[in-house]
Amino acid sequence: MTVIDIPAAPDLVRMHRERGARLRAAMADQGVDVLVLLGNNAVTYATGVSWPLGDSGLAHVDRPVAVVVADDESPHLFMPFREGAPSESLLPSDHFHGPVYLEFDEGVKNFAGTVADLVPEGAVVAVDELTGAMRRGQKSLFPAGTPRDAAPVLGAAKLIKTPDELSCIRTALRITERAMAEVTETLAPGMRQIDLSARFVRKAYEHGALANVLDPIWQVMPESREAGVWTTHGDLALPLLTTERELAKGDVLWTDVSISYAGYCSDFGRTWIVGQDPTPRQQAQFRKWREIQTAVKDVLRAGATAADLTRAAITANGGTKPWLPHFYLGHGMGTDPAEMPFVGTDLGEEFDEQLVLEAGMVLVLEPVVWEDGTGGYRSEEVLVIEEEGWTALTDYPYAPYGD
Repeated sequence: MTVIDIPAAPDLVRMHRERGARLRAAMADQGVDVLVLLGNNAVTYATGVSWPLGDSGLAHVDRPVAVVVADDESPHLFMPFREGAPSESLLPSDHFHGPVYLEFDEGVKNFAGTVADLVPEGAVVAVDELTGAMRRGQKSLFPAGTPRDAAPVLGAAKLIKTPDELSCIRTALRITERAMAEVTETLAPGMRQIDLSARFVRKAYEHGALANVLDPIWQVMPESREAGVWTTHGDLALPLLTTERELAKGDVLWTDVSISYAGYCSDFGRTWIVGQDPTPRQQAQFRKWREIQTAVKDVLRAGATAADLTRAAITANGGTKPWLPHFYLGHGMGTDPAEMPFVGTDLGEEFDEQLVLEAGMVLVLEPVVWEDGTGGYRSEEVLVIEEEGWTALTDYPYAPYGD
């Protein structure tokens, strides 16, 4: 049996080089010669740049852009300043360039000339995003024809994590868990949701977070579907934005947060009750949730399919799906808080049957147990898949429900 040895601290230089090799291997497998990347997390993965803006990075016209050429070990990085870029030992000075402004026609025109110097004639190019200006200037930017979608290449490269990537994820989780432990100390009737958010974000940064990826969610769950927010799918609404709402005794909170460390995300979800212990009925829900979680983990190992996991969960829940229809039973995590593999999505059973899990994949399991009159129970567990099972990366208690 092979067990992945996760280092206590990541070797960021080794991680950068191994990621580059994985990315170029995925390009070769899919016949892609050049990647042009705009997405913040994709650029971080390809270059190692520190630009921790997440989706808010889309508002910055001078955001980093990466160009990866298959036969070049170093990517080209375009950004307004050297700070945050990898060292010259990882990114040679001739591969670091000034910013490009791809939201504007003039910026695309200038970038087209740069790309022409980097891209071999007739090369197959893939992109992850296209701005409006890039679409307008597509003929000059991509003279060989319409570029392919970079998502399959990125997805294949990111699917199996290196030990250093796992170390980064585990560190991000520990930062999140430490901050959450300090938030629970102040949880009491009369607290506002935004006060919990302020305390969490402050503590997370104090403990080493580099970005707030997902604004904290402290969702007060209704006692019934009818009492909740109306949704088009007729089920529970999640997530809802945090407000200035004051928490009341007995409120059932579904929590969800994500921060990043060295470009890698955490994912934290627990169910809390404000100012009182769970009722016997609520404790029974928690026990049912643990039964479902245990049933899934019993079949979780390299070689299992996503369908094996969904069948185990449904059987343990008496024949019905124990997850929200607009989400999933589980999802991967890395430079994005939710990435492949996805388990139990609306892609259907055929997709789940074909998705074979491999050692080194990260899976966040998040079944839901719901019963009118209780507020329900939901928690998230982050696991890394091994040859003969799994290793838990999450290390946080289930209080106030149990150990």
